[in-house]
Amino acid sequence: MTDTDGAADASDATDPSATKLSPRDRRKRIADRVPAEGQVTIEELVGELGVSQMTVHRDLDTLEHQGWLRKVRGGATAAPNALFESNARWRGNEQVAAKEAICAAAPAVAEPGQAVIIDDSSTALPLARALSGRGAYTVITNSLQVINELAEEPGIRVIALGGEYHAAFNAFHGMSTADSARSFRADVAFLSASAVDNGHCYHRAQENVLVKRALMAAARRKVLLVDHSKFGRQALYELAPPADFELVISDEELPQEERDALQSLGVRYELATEGSRRE
Repeated sequence: MTDTDGAADASDATDPSATKLSPRDRRKRIADRVPAEGQVTIEELVGELGVSQMTVHRDLDTLEHQGWLRKVRGGATAAPNALFESNARWRGNEQVAAKEAICAAAPAVAEPGQAVIIDDSSTALPLARALSGRGAYTVITNSLQVINELAEEPGIRVIALGGEYHAAFNAFHGMSTADSARSFRADVAFLSASAVDNGHCYHRAQENVLVKRALMAAARRKVLLVDHSKFGRQALYELAPPADFELVISDEELPQEERDALQSLGVRYELATEGSRRE
């Protein structure tokens, strides 16, 4: 989270308790609390943090701009996509074993020397680690986590898609990001989605859909990485039908009815087993 206040808030200069937390740490505490509880009042934050109402208002304004929450009269609530999707740290702790298994199987789809796209989903993040030691790749991504993961990896060339940074996603989004993606032609794109239901893939955030569609258009082949928990879920914005992907990789806990549904749509899929590595 960006610290725009410097070392301390001027309005709290006479309040000794305001020195307990830096503005950055204070906002981190708020950003962790609101998605966990769903909502919080300004009075509660004033009492907990020991700062003025004006300072709390400024903190909430900053966090709202970064996508962590929605400011409302008297407090803040989780952003519409925060409880389910926005908070990158929260998503990274969900279905960890399944995501690791999926991403252990995924690298075999791309050959060394090819250009691959990795989106900013928590599902695809382990793929960056899985590419290590497998040869030379060019990786195109809007994910700051993927960039940092591969920045010093020998043999891997990283192309970062710029744009407006969204702290809640730990990634770059917006029209400039989408336009930048369209200027490339990659061999394979690895993407995920918030939900798969009734023959369509969906996402909770419109800004993600804009960039994901551009990433899909920039790749010759497209692979959907999605764990079993995403099937049968609801989300607001349609991304694409599973049939638009050459391959869907999920995990072995995918229910039989969802497997049958994919098969009826003519979608090729694979189920990754925890601890296995496809060669």
